[in-house]
Amino acid sequence: MEQLSRPVSASYCETTHVVLPNDTNTLGNLFGGRLLQWLDISCAISAHRHCKRVVVTVAVNHVGFDKPIKLGDFVTIHSHVSRAFGSSMEVWSDVSVEDQQTGEKIPCNSAIYTFVAVDHAGRPVKVAKAVPGTEEEKKRYEGALRRRQLRLILSGKMKPEEATELKALFTQ
Repeated sequence: MEQLSRPVSASYCETTHVVLPNDTNTLGNLFGGRLLQWLDISCAISAHRHCKRVVVTVAVNHVGFDKPIKLGDFVTIHSHVSRAFGSSMEVWSDVSVEDQQTGEKIPCNSAIYTFVAVDHAGRPVKVAKAVPGTEEEKKRYEGALRRRQLRLILSGKMKPEEATELKALFTQ
């Protein structure tokens, strides 16, 4: 019998990479595409840990390149499922760079991906609900439905008038 819900903490993934010369542009900064690759892998691991199924990326909802990441930096990606919807899961990632002298983790980027769980024929399958535990998990969980509705509107899969959570932000 499949689980009806799983704690968000069960989907946690942490990966660390070192930025090598072949990962950088002519300014010595990490290629955005390389960071996207690392994020996609980390988020896929989180999605899989949540549902124990094959998962596929269906959307990169948001990526913030807030600070450049330099050659030689240690890059750590923390990801987790923030909310599940039927067969899809929103996965949130925070990216930090480690100060190699002090060990301090300095936030530099963030991303939100959407994955769908599929069977071996590629058909979507239902996933367990995600149950937030920490205050940060609860905050991200609460905003996930609004982000999902916005993504669906922008992709033409939902009519704006159907976006109840988004409308609630602007009406009383």
